[in-house]
Amino acid sequence: MSMIKITLRRGLAGKDKRFKIIAHSLGLNKTGSSVILKDTPQVRGMVNKISFLVSCSNVEDKDVNA
Repeated sequence: MSMIKITLRRGLAGKDKRFKIIAHSLGLNKTGSSVILKDTPQVRGMVNKISFLVSCSNVEDKDVNA
């Protein structure tokens, strides 16, 4: 299964509460923090909701294990 790397690019201060909840549920707490998650429809939906706050890139499975 493919993986995606999600990085929080903008701060959460002053943002709507639901955007903060989505970011925290993805595991993003501070600006610049990154997580690698499975590329599922649920994760993609959360990323699309906060797309103005995050950047997303595909990661190969072999890069995750390194």
